[in-house]
Amino acid sequence: MKKVLVIEDNSDNLRLITYALKRAGYEVIAARTGEEGVELASREKPFIILMDIQLPGIDGMEATRRIRKFAAAHDVLIIAITSYAMGGDEEDILAAGCNAYFEKPFDPLKIVEKIHKVMRKKNEDPVG
Repeated sequence: MKKVLVIEDNSDNLRLITYALKRAGYEVIAARTGEEGVELASREKPFIILMDIQLPGIDGMEATRRIRKFAAAHDVLIIAITSYAMGGDEEDILAAGCNAYFEKPFDPLKIVEKIHKVMRKKNEDPVG
């Protein structure tokens, strides 16, 4: 079973994402702060990380940068899930090291499908 790390401080969002991922057959581990997410990413080596951007402590962009510094984390798929929707936010989030960007609110029935689409795109990318 592939492991997904969800870094999300909102209990309702965390519950919805966890439900959808478990229903799709993923093992889910969760962190509620950026620091905890970085530590779990290092220790657990997840297949995918779903990263909230607005987190207590370090934000999701800084957590992504720190995770990308681990040699083993260079290939991990990191998807930002955020309410940031201002001009330039998506570019900043991708520049921090996220592979994709999903806006909140999200549809829990479609989130796994969207994740799989990003996974396929990454696997098709000759440099990705």
